[in-house]
Parts: sequence; C-alpha cells; structure tokens
Amino acid sequence: MSFAGHQNDVYLKGVFGEQPTLPFDWRALQSAAESVMSPGAVGYVSGGAGAEDTMRANREAFDRWRLLPTMLRGIPAERDLSLTLLGTEMPAPVLLAPVGVLEIVHPEKERAVARAAKAVGLTMVLSTASSTPMEDVQAELDGSPGWYQLYWPKDRDVAASFVQRAEKAGYRALVLTVDTWQLGWRPRDLDTAYLPFLHGQGIANYTSDPAFQAGLSDPGGAVLHFLQMFNNPTLTWDDLAWLREQTHLPIVVKGVQHPDDARRAVDAGVQGIVCSNHGGRQVDGAVGSLDALPGVVAAAGDLPVLFDSGVRTGADALKALALGARAVLLARPWVYGLALAGQPGVEHVLRGLLADLDLQLGLSGHRTVGDLTPDSLVRI
Repeated sequence: MSFAGHQNDVYLKGVFGEQPTLPFDWRALQSAAESVMSPGAVGYVSGGAGAEDTMRANREAFDRWRLLPTMLRGIPAERDLSLTLLGTEMPAPVLLAPVGVLEIVHPEKERAVARAAKAVGLTMVLSTASSTPMEDVQAELDGSPGWYQLYWPKDRDVAASFVQRAEKAGYRALVLTVDTWQLGWRPRDLDTAYLPFLHGQGIANYTSDPAFQAGLSDPGGAVLHFLQMFNNPTLTWDDLAWLREQTHLPIVVKGVQHPDDARRAVDAGVQGIVCSNHGGRQVDGAVGSLDALPGVVAAAGDLPVLFDSGVRTGADALKALALGARAVLLARPWVYGLALAGQPGVEHVLRGLLADLDLQLGLSGHRTVGDLTPDSLVRI
C-alpha cells in the first residue's frame, strides 16, 4: 500500500483550489486544537507530570538520533510497511495509543476515533477510561482490528469482567498498563482543579459493567465506587499468572522502561512489551522513552517491543523502528485532530503520519521497515 500517495492527493487538490483545512505540522495542529478545547481539556491532554521534564526528555531523545540515508538503492515506488503483530495484520507499524476521557475533546468521542481507524486501516487500542463502552466502540470498528487497554482495577471480579467483555466483543489483544496504579502529580490539572473522573467522565466501561454494578449499593454513587477501585498499588509481576488464566488473548505490558522489568515480563510469559513512560504524564524527571528503548529491546530477547511517548512525525517512528521497536503507538496528535474536526480530523493526522513515514523510509534508502537497523542511525 502506498501511503506516500496522500501527498500527491493534497497537491492535486491544490491545483483545483482546494486548500487543506487542518495543519500538517504537529506544532501548528496542537496550537489550533488547544484554541478550541476547554482549559481543563487542554491541561488533561497536553499536560505532563511535575515540571514536564519527562515530556521534554521524550522529544529531546529523538533529537539525539539522526537518520543516515543511503542513495541509489533501487527503492520501489511502493514500499512495504505491513506486518503481523501478535496475530493482528497491520498495513503499517503504527497503532492508535489508548487515550481516555475523549468526551472532553469531541462529542463523538471514541466512536469517531474508531471510524477513523477503520477508514485508514490502523489498529485502535481502546482505553479502559474511555467515554464509550467497549462493545459500542467495537461496533464502530466493525471488523477492523482493535486491542483493549486494561487499567487493572482493585476489584478482581471487575477486572475479570473487563477482560472477558473485551475478548467476547472481539478485541484481539490485551494491553496492560502498569505505570498508572496512581495518578502522577500533574500541575496543569491541579491549576484548574480538574479531574474528569470526579465529574463522571471516562468511566463508561465501569458503569456498563455487570460486576461493577453488582458492587454498587447506591445507584448515584458510581463515581465513588470507581474511585475506590481504580488504583491498585499492590499488583506485582506474580499477579500476571492470574490475568493469563482469564483470557486467551495475547497480553502486552505497557509502561516498561527498565531492562529488568523487560526481563520480568519475559519470565511472566506475556506476549509483548510497550516501552513507554505514559507520554511524560506519570514520573517527572524520568528517562526519555527513546533513550530507554535499546535496553528494553535487548532485555526482551525475542519478545516484540512496541514504543510510545513522544512520537510526532514519520522520522520519529522511523528512529524507534530502527532501534528495535516492532511498531509505534501515536497518541496526542490524533487527539488534537479529533478536537478540531472529529473523525475527519483523526483521519487527517493518521494519513499524514503514514505518508511521512512511507516517504522517510524510501528517501533514507529502505524498501521495508524490516530493513531498518541501528546502523540506519547515528547518535549525536
């Protein structure tokens, strides 16, 4: 599939006077989106932990790696970006990262995102903290691949119910986030005294869950009931054995940066790892995710490693792939697209990222993403 052709489409439309309505540069996109979002939504989506040093470290890590192009390699006009990851066929090594509480961004919430993912052909990872029940999102995906991200609740009956619902609905993998057993210190949210969950936002998977409802003594107490079970600080690597018993789906552990944790994930028998620092939203002053990636890949052995935190461009994705990631997860940019234009806005961002990645791959002298190695880069 030629994703690069999207560039030609934009230029050809310009010949007939049709101008793009949304920016292509991610900085301009973010600025435009923040101008239409509420202050609370801007803080929640764009903000990070503490002084936001980890957010900056994520971007600075990309700047320390540079592509080293090679020429006259006979690169075909149509590159092959496809892969199969944990049984899911993908046209490109890009997934939509899980982002919760999308009702604060656009009224069509996760439904618009699912339709965009289906239209472009990419895998959507749905957040536990979504504003739309997982079954309704799966209906919008309508056969297009989706994975389900799990925040493991304190109540094991609810945890089991979430996993069983996800498998029954047709999600193809389970992504367990391990870095958010408690919310980080987020000054932007504190400045507006805004936590969406306290307003009943982002808890649709809970309020639609029979196990959650069974433990709810007061029908009006859903928010309090949620708050009592969301944080689960007692979890250890040993608990993954119980989770494995609940599902036949492949399990991916998201939030790994230390090589020792990658080795523990291998020992726990999971099927994949996401090297991630939650976009800098949890631990301030932590290592940039790309800086952690080579160590995680080395420790993971044959286990596939995915990557997120800081990906904004095709070149960013290419660098992560060259350092050993099998695929990248994109988050904030498509959220900004959603804020500006709903489904078309998400599609705009995804098609642009894929075109950029495709062009960068070919122009740097590679036929497929499998040709990328650390030798494709230099560190400065």
